[in-house]
Amino acid sequence: MKRYRCKVCGHIYDLAEGDPKSGITPGTAFEDLPEDWVCPVCGAKKAKFQLVVPGGV
Repeated sequence: MKRYRCKVCGHIYDLAEGDPKSGITPGTAFEDLPEDWVCPVCGAKKAKFQLVVPGGV
C-alpha cells in the first residue's frame, strides 16, 4: 500500500489507517484526499507530502 510522508514533520499518511480525526476513512487513497486536507500533526498542506518508496532513501 502507498504511504506518504510529510516533508515538514515526518508524519506518515497510510491509506489503511486514513485520518479519522479529519473524517478520512481507512482505505482513502492519498490522491482522493480533498485538496484542502492538511497534515493532522503540523498542519502542512497536502502538497508537502511525498510518496514513501520502499527501500528508498
